[in-house]
Amino acid sequence: MEDEDPRTALMRAAGARGISLAALSSAIRRNPAYLHQFVTRGSPRALAEGDRRTLAAMLDVSERALGGPPGPEPAFVLPRLDVQASAGPGAYADSDLVLGVDAVDPTLARALKLTPGQAGLITVRGDSMEPQLNDGDQLIVDTSDRRPGKTARVYVIRVDGALMVKRVRAGRGKLEVTSDNPDAPPVPDLAVEVVGRVVWRMGAPR
Repeated sequence: MEDEDPRTALMRAAGARGISLAALSSAIRRNPAYLHQFVTRGSPRALAEGDRRTLAAMLDVSERALGGPPGPEPAFVLPRLDVQASAGPGAYADSDLVLGVDAVDPTLARALKLTPGQAGLITVRGDSMEPQLNDGDQLIVDTSDRRPGKTARVYVIRVDGALMVKRVRAGRGKLEVTSDNPDAPPVPDLAVEVVGRVVWRMGAPR
């Protein structure tokens, strides 16, 4: 890939990860059409250093492939999703939009076995998962893990369009969804869509 034109390399890497140029543009805090114009019109002629570094990390390619000089691979970067996983009644979201990115220690990323393009960062809202998860906690979600087993684990799910973080296990014929807080209201008995498994928590200051 590093022998390709940076525009071709960008398109190839984005396609491989299933990420649109508009979403990548938003991640680097640019106009949604910014990278489309870079690829199709050659404007700008080259990516700015900060933009190139962020894109290389998100797409798991070298900066050199995107027009930068040779150098070490960047740190593992997670997209921050512009939605909030509710540990209460549920936050409604029509789509998961990339709000920005956050760097994660590459040692941690390897330990968690994260794959670029298949993980994200999301914020907890509510108290139904206390004491394990608290309002304001930041969660790393492995979106490649969407098949709960017989042992209950913490997942981000959608129920009737509402995004929630709950404990989920495979039951008889359907998923069983519960809250850790015994005072939390029951989860609606509706179809459950699994977004991904929570693999790391970063606690909010208390």
